[in-house]
Amino acid sequence: MLKTNNEPSAEQVELCTMHGIRKSFDGNAVLKDVDFELCAGEVHALVGENGAGKTTLMNVLAGVHQPDSGSIRLRGPAPVTIPDEKSAQELGIAIVFQERSLFAQLSIAENIFAARQPVKSLGRIDRKTLRENAHSLLLRTGLDADPEQAVETLSPAQQQLVEIAKALSLNPAIVIFDEPTSSLTERETHRLFEVIRQLRSDGVGVIYITHRLREVFQIADRVTVLKDGEGQGTMRVAATNSHDLVRRMVGRSLELRHQDAVAAGNPILLEVRNLSDPSTAPKSLLRNISFNARRGEILGFAGLAGAGRTELALAMFGARALGAGEIFVAGKQIVIHSPREAIAAGLGYVPEDRKDGGLFLDMTVAENIASASLRRFGQFWLRDREQMHAAMQFEHSLRIVCRTPRQPVQSLSGGNQQKVALAKWLLVNPTVLIVDEPTRGVDVGAKAEVHHMLYKLSRRGTAVVVISSDLPEILDVSDRIYVMREGTISGELSRHDATEEAVMRLASLTPH
Repeated sequence: MLKTNNEPSAEQVELCTMHGIRKSFDGNAVLKDVDFELCAGEVHALVGENGAGKTTLMNVLAGVHQPDSGSIRLRGPAPVTIPDEKSAQELGIAIVFQERSLFAQLSIAENIFAARQPVKSLGRIDRKTLRENAHSLLLRTGLDADPEQAVETLSPAQQQLVEIAKALSLNPAIVIFDEPTSSLTERETHRLFEVIRQLRSDGVGVIYITHRLREVFQIADRVTVLKDGEGQGTMRVAATNSHDLVRRMVGRSLELRHQDAVAAGNPILLEVRNLSDPSTAPKSLLRNISFNARRGEILGFAGLAGAGRTELALAMFGARALGAGEIFVAGKQIVIHSPREAIAAGLGYVPEDRKDGGLFLDMTVAENIASASLRRFGQFWLRDREQMHAAMQFEHSLRIVCRTPRQPVQSLSGGNQQKVALAKWLLVNPTVLIVDEPTRGVDVGAKAEVHHMLYKLSRRGTAVVVISSDLPEILDVSDRIYVMREGTISGELSRHDATEEAVMRLASLTPH
């Protein structure tokens, strides 16, 4: 492990010290002699590529996994054993998991205090106290919701805030946040940071796992880097920068900037005219959308949550009914009623949730890569050798980390799953590719590689449409940017004129 000057200040009290932690699964070493410490009143960020061991290390601390060797000390010199999650909670450790752990049909209050509900005499649940306690926790997170409301009626972002309230209900000394902002808006993220700062002021130790390096510099005091299950150093955030963190995370510097802007004279490959939802639709949103994308261009779509970007993508790909409008691909008007017709017309689509529509999770890496090009590998039966050969080429060229292309895609990390979802369309080589949230939940190394894949497609001549809520990403990859607001396009920005301020102004204000 790299040694760095990372000693806590004299007035800080050590809450947790993990030393020499090792953990293997099926003979595969995931953690290799990892050290980690946390002080009271500190936010300690934990970063690294997918598969680096971040979540596994925190699962050891939270009692989800048992270490093969190493020691854990909590507020004292004696090592402790944390055999399960309940024991971790009793020791003052709470974790907000990246994956939801809520009961959809139960109320917010029932989820927050699951198995810990206040009771009256004769063991009856004290509904009044339950509601009041839940309400006070919701106020801390900034979630304006009725504690008796069913969790299934909440948005993913609101459910994440319930997860946070659930962790706070334990009155913990240590709170672990695992990718807490992946489904939050900017406003909700800002509120979360206020909660974390208050926890820090109260003397709580916060461990913050994130792929978003920007957040490390916004909220953390110290940062520890993991790479391939090994510690790569711990340093004070004020004494480092994003380039140093990236170098430690991936072992190389990354060039994230896009090539020169596409010439305005390139032929238009995608043109959308006056596209609208049916006026009778219960959730009518899209209104008179018109835009175009040129050959070799990466066209960005920005906007706030609910602006209609995903709905637009689904409509173009035949997965959402249209009320009006025309779509032209390579100068030819097309009529699309289904994704099958969209693919036949030269369109490809990677949805925002790769696990819900982007991949066949029970199928292998090779089968997923071939899934949009089946006729290429045979009409009546698939030529397995050719399919495997194509998959192995992408495994090598895109650095897809897997044991074999016959491995189920669901066993891959998020970044590698996203590479498989994109490799499917690299094989097809569509005229137009629409990619919704291409790097959500992937680490900085995989993010750069996904961007490189988009550039590779554009250099082939594909028109690439990128939808992203990550403003730095949109600004970095796009040749032009359309900004949406409330189902309409509120403005267009050239690469030269595009700034975060300009995008947010168009996204949040009524255009003049």
